[in-house]
Amino acid sequence: MNYNLKKVKIFVMVPKENLDNVRTAMCNAGAGVIGNYTFCSTSTKSVGTFIPNDNANPYIGEQNKLEYVEEEKLEVICDIEKVKVVVEALRKTRPYEEPAIDIVPLLDESIFL
Repeated sequence: MNYNLKKVKIFVMVPKENLDNVRTAMCNAGAGVIGNYTFCSTSTKSVGTFIPNDNANPYIGEQNKLEYVEEEKLEVICDIEKVKVVVEALRKTRPYEEPAIDIVPLLDESIFL
């Protein structure tokens, strides 16, 4: 079976106070389009943990101290041709020094019909 990769889902963890800015930047760059709808996204509340090392410049927390942060996991669908521009927009608006970004390929449901 051959697959023609056309879309991905982009996941990123964002502090809840930055969620709207990051979502807007990503969607303005072309993410979040499903059929006749734009700005399609979802977010899930979560708690992230991390320890910034001596070389880190943390947006939240202190070096060498375990941090617990209320975050939102933002998810958007993106055409494969727009991923680079969308990720660049995300990186320009995200507050974290090292954002956790996942890009997952999506199979078109038509291959199962």
